[in-house]
Amino acid sequence: MNQIKPDAASSTAEPDLAPLGDRLRHRRKELKFTLQDVADKAGFSVGFISQIERGITVPSLVSLVGVCRALDVDISTFFQQPKGNPVTRHDNREVYSLARAGQRGVTYERLSASFPGNVLRSTLIHEPPGFRSEPMRHEGEEIFFIVSGALTLELDGERMILDAGDTVHFPSTRIHTTWNHTTEPTTIFHTCTMDVFGDGVPGGDPKTSLAVNRAVHRRSAPKKPKIIKGN
Repeated sequence: MNQIKPDAASSTAEPDLAPLGDRLRHRRKELKFTLQDVADKAGFSVGFISQIERGITVPSLVSLVGVCRALDVDISTFFQQPKGNPVTRHDNREVYSLARAGQRGVTYERLSASFPGNVLRSTLIHEPPGFRSEPMRHEGEEIFFIVSGALTLELDGERMILDAGDTVHFPSTRIHTTWNHTTEPTTIFHTCTMDVFGDGVPGGDPKTSLAVNRAVHRRSAPKKPKIIKGN
């Protein structure tokens, strides 16, 4: 598989739109919500929501889903992603990001299609060096396969280091966060059961199936990292 560099990404948002943070702030004020209201509903800290609105922090797709649900809108209202196709080619997939030009953020390649009854959503995720996601938990399950680089994953306060070729499969109801602790981009083949693309779940209630719940970060002493090696 070709190595895709994060700076090769292009946003699918219209170039003349206001920054994501400005549009989220506008929607919040339209609803007469405070930062605390959105933070409580989305399950994140007030500081995180404020940083998104000010353009200091670029949220992940899952984080944006949580914020959008708190604002009672679909993710596609703020961010248009590539349509899903049954077959994708390694040299013909769009690499996209929530970050604007000049910002450094996570980039994505959509792998999964959309059809009635489908529950799996897959992406190639390219995390830049030093990127750390917000702690969160939500309904469903997910699988990480490390394509290249390395990743620190924390599940319910227990840290493990995943190297290229390693996998992890866990229920998304566990508090989880990721961190690219290396000096190089890390590429992850990620599959989950959340509708991170805004395609909708036929017959389902997106406000419950996509809810991102408060994940209080455990501030206990760090545990010794667990290295997962291939068999």
